[in-house]
Amino acid sequence: MISSVKLRHAVAWWFVGPALLVIAVFFVAPVLAALVMSLTDFDIYALADLRNLRVVGLSNYLELLQRPLFWKALGNTLYFVVVGVPLSLAVSLGAALLLNSRLARFQPFFRTALFAPVVTTIVAVAVIWRYLLGTRYGLLNYALGAIGIAPIDWLGDPRFAMPAIILFAVWKNFGYNMIILLAGLQNIPRELYEAARIDGASALRQFRYVTLPMLAPILTIVGILTVAGYFQLFAEPYVMTQGGPLQSTTSILYFMYEEGFKWWNLGNASAVAFMLFLLIFAVTLLQLRHARRGERWR
Repeated sequence: MISSVKLRHAVAWWFVGPALLVIAVFFVAPVLAALVMSLTDFDIYALADLRNLRVVGLSNYLELLQRPLFWKALGNTLYFVVVGVPLSLAVSLGAALLLNSRLARFQPFFRTALFAPVVTTIVAVAVIWRYLLGTRYGLLNYALGAIGIAPIDWLGDPRFAMPAIILFAVWKNFGYNMIILLAGLQNIPRELYEAARIDGASALRQFRYVTLPMLAPILTIVGILTVAGYFQLFAEPYVMTQGGPLQSTTSILYFMYEEGFKWWNLGNASAVAFMLFLLIFAVTLLQLRHARRGERWR
């Protein structure tokens, strides 16, 4: 009996071992190395000769807190998250509700078309959006000019650069959440809606008292994933604005990229990465606490 149990454990470890080894080599080890690096002054000189490497403790973290550009990048990132996440969730939920409607036609086609931006190369769609947002010949400014509004420099004006990035990011990413929310909507029993209609509930009340409560767990997961993803804003400003104009679209991740690969301050870049991790972790905990509190009130 004991030998058979040991044999099953050994077989289980043989199956799990390769996956754990891959996780250890490609995830755990790099994270630990980055944590150690964040406590050093690892730069281009240390890269050339490790004898130039010094342990500085928490100096990198304290220095970041004293840099105006770090706080500027943090403010830009928070702005992107606070505005972009609710907008993305609203668009995703609206599209899922439309696709889930009994009146909807050609659902497979529209589901594929709305999901297509998610799997499209960001460089290609960014080029198209740069033409759409162009000051002189952009389609958006052409439409605004038709109703008497002067052209707007969407990517060159600090007031409009981040809203333009937000619109682009929402369009690029909402299809992923839409598919998840659509799956959740399709699993809500139709009997609940029929009972609500019999009781005289309007469509708005059905949405408020049937759809949202039944969809709450999925909305929580989607919200957590979206917040974590939007905190890691990098590709959009890198491709479209290079962090400008006047650093109005410089995000935390873009700031980390410049520290690490433009100025070769790899110790500072690692410190930025762990500060971003702590921020995402704290916000995720708040979301989970809010979700549990909402479950108790329901």
